[in-house]
Amino acid sequence: MDEAGDTPTDVPCLEKLDSPTGSPPTTGSLSNLMELENCATNLSLAHEIIVNGDFRIKPKSPPKDSLEGRVTEIMHRAFWDILQEQLNISPPDYSHALILLQEVKTMLQSLLLPSHVRLRTQLDEVLDPELIRQQADHGALDLHRLAGYIVDTMASLCAPVRDPEIRALRCLTGPVEVLREIFRVLGLMKMDMAEFTVQMLRPHLLQQAVQYERAKFQQILDKRPAFLDNTTAWLRAAAQEEASVVVSTSESGSETPNPDGRGPVGPTAVLNRAYMRLLHWDPRDQKYPETALMDRARLDSLGRRLGTLVLEASVLLLTSAQCGGAVFSLQGFVGKLKQTVTALLEGSHTREADLEGALLGLGERVLLEVREALATQGGPPLPQESQDLLKGQISDLRKHDNPIRTLVGDRVQGFLRATLEGGPTKRAPEPPATLRLLSAELVEFGTAFGRIVHFNRTVFGPFYAPILRKLLFPPGEAETGEDSR
Repeated sequence: MDEAGDTPTDVPCLEKLDSPTGSPPTTGSLSNLMELENCATNLSLAHEIIVNGDFRIKPKSPPKDSLEGRVTEIMHRAFWDILQEQLNISPPDYSHALILLQEVKTMLQSLLLPSHVRLRTQLDEVLDPELIRQQADHGALDLHRLAGYIVDTMASLCAPVRDPEIRALRCLTGPVEVLREIFRVLGLMKMDMAEFTVQMLRPHLLQQAVQYERAKFQQILDKRPAFLDNTTAWLRAAAQEEASVVVSTSESGSETPNPDGRGPVGPTAVLNRAYMRLLHWDPRDQKYPETALMDRARLDSLGRRLGTLVLEASVLLLTSAQCGGAVFSLQGFVGKLKQTVTALLEGSHTREADLEGALLGLGERVLLEVREALATQGGPPLPQESQDLLKGQISDLRKHDNPIRTLVGDRVQGFLRATLEGGPTKRAPEPPATLRLLSAELVEFGTAFGRIVHFNRTVFGPFYAPILRKLLFPPGEAETGEDSR
């Protein structure tokens, strides 16, 4: 029997358990759809706050050169022009100004904390709409005084980063210009408050993250019982692929014990293979697993980075083989070469034409740096035959079945599988010798990938368990929950 420490703690148990399941379909309605959308939005927002340490709330503002941006600018300019005309007539028309002052009061109140009791009372007194209306009717409204009070209040509430905007506000004199800038700065302050709220919520969300996301997903599943169909297909494909690998390995005589201890194909191996498939997902395939949708952008980005890493490692391996250790032992050469390779290959592997051109240019650049390094060392130049060979080998990396690219890709895949098998609590495995020049980048990549996988498996393990039980065990065994050993 395996020891507890041999299996990652985030692998879902396949014993009989009360796993979350979808309820029978219910009659759809507008209210149900709105509730479903709200639930999905809350789940996505909470997940982003939890997993993305750089999460920021950004105001929606259309590009200035777009039709929406131009229309918005015209409408805003017309609004402030009308206000200017109303204040210029004699006697002034304060109807629009009164509405704006009331909105300013509402925005200021939204920035107050529960401890701001005195300030809240003062706001109600100074910006009392009835009092301001009476002053306007009797020609006694002093917009400059009210604007000064508003700016002083904003100064007491704003973050230090907004101090320059507050100082600029104090220098303005025209009432329309002051009100327009007050609204702009108040908008920035509201964003600051939202950011502050997110930072305050993050520790609490982290404590309840797994339970919260699992509960929200169950609510969605209750309303849409078919919401796990793509996840089931994803796990089924991974199970079939893992089974074929196990058969091939067994026939070659190099079979290794299954870490799950549950027969030839275990849940840990299937899940790990399923997660690895997400790094190579075909963007044309719309059937992305529902349980990984919230991390798709991160996983797609990692997938692109993985393709670049394989190409980088291949180029470095070929260059090392042709140039020998003398050049690679020069101080700073490897670091400079890695920067060059990364810069020229970044984003080029998504299209064959881009990759072919990038590799041709990269071959020339690599040879240039090798020649410079050899000249600095005072050694003989690299033979022309070796230069042509290296340039051709680098160019041939554009082919997906290139032997070097395939070898490096297999080594990287093996390293990532070992990282997932070790779990989040164990130290990352050492990259193989063929990847030693990119060991730091690979460890960083594996850590980022493993973090996403661990959190996903912890949250959705109870949803994966019944699916895996049906896929890996006969119906009778799955029904009784007996062990297959």
